[in-house]
Amino acid sequence: MYAITGVTGNTGAVVADTLLAAGKPVRVIVRDAARAEPWRVRGAEVAVAALEDTAALTAAFRGAVGAYVLLPPRHASSDPVGDNRAVATSIAAAARAAKLPHAVLLSSVGAQHADGTGPIKTLHHAEHALAQVTALTAVRAAYFLENWGAALGALPQGVLPTFVPRSFVFPMVATRDIGRTAAGALLEGAPAGTRRVIELAGPRDASAEDVAAVLATLTGKPVSATDAPLDAAVPTFTSFGLSAAVAELYREMYAGIIAGKVAWEGARPLVRGTTTIDEVLAGLLARSAS
Repeated sequence: MYAITGVTGNTGAVVADTLLAAGKPVRVIVRDAARAEPWRVRGAEVAVAALEDTAALTAAFRGAVGAYVLLPPRHASSDPVGDNRAVATSIAAAARAAKLPHAVLLSSVGAQHADGTGPIKTLHHAEHALAQVTALTAVRAAYFLENWGAALGALPQGVLPTFVPRSFVFPMVATRDIGRTAAGALLEGAPAGTRRVIELAGPRDASAEDVAAVLATLTGKPVSATDAPLDAAVPTFTSFGLSAAVAELYREMYAGIIAGKVAWEGARPLVRGTTTIDEVLAGLLARSAS
């Protein structure tokens, strides 16, 4: 039995779908049982538990040979670092109590650093907390290609705004590849030691200019990547409804990317996914048009 969190989001849904398609028993963990009905129809068990509810999460983990876990975004939080540390502590405590043999964590490039990485710093804490109580596979994923969806609103003006300099090349990856990689890690089983790290990127690294070029091809209209000042990150994200504390973390993350701190640890071979920038952007454009 594999226990999967995050099935109402992008990566967890792919993990559960991949395992079910392979004929493996799956238990999806959700806050709201009604949102798990499509998974129940497909034969998955359903466990209702909030990640902060250690007792309920312990019951959801019990009997599983592996679990996929993540720290959900908390866009309205006034203390996102503290809140996510509490979630990581709860997950680790539940894994210990349930005697979970293996946890696969959605982590991030740059998670080897304790600070200076924005929201990624909470994944540094989560990696260490989980590695103390169970065998851990940390999938350190690159920048999500799907994040470009937030900038598509500027396409009518023919621009793609970016807080990373437009010619700066950095690794990106599709959430589909993250889910597939995490499912593969669960099927492979627990690492021999206490921790295994998978550094995961897409087929090629790219810049905002590369992304703009793909968008221009897909839309048949000119699109230019445009540098936005880093100082504009906080007011931009708060205008989208994020709290000031969360917005500041994103500003710090972009600064870390530019400075080269949000980068691979580099002590292992880099794993490359297969989903292209074109595929992800085509999907984003289709959803924005519907």
